[in-house]
Amino acid sequence: MRDNKQMTTLSIGPHTVQPPVVLAPMAGITNAPFRTLCREFSGGKGLFVSEMITTRALVERNEKTMQLIHFDETETPRSIQLYGVDPVTVGKAVRMIVDENLADHIDLNFGCPVPKVTRKGGGSALPYKRPLLRAILHEAVTGAGDLPVTMKMRKGIDDDHITFLDAGRIAVEEGVTAIALHGRTAAQHYGGTADWDAIARLKEHVPEIPVLGNGDIWSAEDALRMVKETGCDGVVVGRGCLGRPWLFGDLVAAFEGTDSFARPTLRTVSEVMLRHATLLGEWIGDETRGVIDFRKHVAWYLKGFAVGSEMRKSLAVTSSLAELGAQLSELDLDQSWPVGADGPRGRTSGNNRVVLPDGWLKDPYDCSGISMEAELDTSGG
Repeated sequence: MRDNKQMTTLSIGPHTVQPPVVLAPMAGITNAPFRTLCREFSGGKGLFVSEMITTRALVERNEKTMQLIHFDETETPRSIQLYGVDPVTVGKAVRMIVDENLADHIDLNFGCPVPKVTRKGGGSALPYKRPLLRAILHEAVTGAGDLPVTMKMRKGIDDDHITFLDAGRIAVEEGVTAIALHGRTAAQHYGGTADWDAIARLKEHVPEIPVLGNGDIWSAEDALRMVKETGCDGVVVGRGCLGRPWLFGDLVAAFEGTDSFARPTLRTVSEVMLRHATLLGEWIGDETRGVIDFRKHVAWYLKGFAVGSEMRKSLAVTSSLAELGAQLSELDLDQSWPVGADGPRGRTSGNNRVVLPDGWLKDPYDCSGISMEAELDTSGG
């Protein structure tokens, strides 16, 4: 049992998040089935955000997008993350969410570093254009009415173009409810070490609203350490929960002052894997497509366990629940939780050249050249 209990509440507008733990939006990952798993392990505590929804696709009622904004009836508050670069379109999307009661909280994506987003001036490239950022935030907050609007961002484009302090101040001035900062630049992608000092600096710079820290939280202990070292008001967990949805149970335990952390055997992990694949099939409406979508999760779930390379490959090409279950049953399911299994997962590449529109860095106040082409017509990143 721990001697002290960490701060356990976070206010996002009218919503109390207790403990202050948020699931980061991840393209192709944080759909309704994965959110369900994480929420079950947390006992319903925390905030679980949808994967990225493109504002243009939402306004045009793209079929895939309309499925992505589906929430289970047990999800509350319902949290949608939007991506957009056109203030008018962002405003339309936000008003659509309000008018049709599609969500209870809106998060805006200014942190995505992938080239297909940044090359059009979106994601982590956008805060460099201060007037454009302000215009988008203004339209979103104005259109949202009573719904809280938050934003997620990175430190900047690269070490020579740091934007997070300016962006934080603009967010406060435009009425944003809270800010999440990933302590990396776009150039870093997911490589190197997250700069937690930047999170502390942002917290000092915008004391008016909550600041959440993101980056290199692989365990509940990491989350407590981030709060202690940075003074942030909560944590956002992304890659740390890949293949580890029970991490949210650990986070609840840590913030509530206990150390009753999950250390599942491979048998328990295999049961979670089957449930995850089953939920995906039910959500998609097709068992085979659900199992195929689950394939990308296999390596994350099995990290650290003694499973041969051939078996891993075989598990990653299954196409039915029966096949997946049969292959999992062939493993040594009595294996205990492996030492060191809580380390990094997912993409780790870094020091990338950020792909930007021509002339993007010439003037942070020149927003000419932005067009509707920058609005992706599909969602999910």
